[in-house]
Amino acid sequence: MTVSWIVTGLGIIVSLLGYYLTPSAWGYGILGFGLAHVLLGILDMFRAPARSR
Repeated sequence: MTVSWIVTGLGIIVSLLGYYLTPSAWGYGILGFGLAHVLLGILDMFRAPARSR
């Protein structure tokens, strides 16, 4: 669960960086990359934990 929060937090930071660079193509790419990490971090929170045998 901690890793999910770290990924989400870093995604928010990267998204904010991309937001401030948005007039350029690099800004939109960085923004999309950050938003993807936010989405993946949130989805990982809802995933069932792996069971060990």
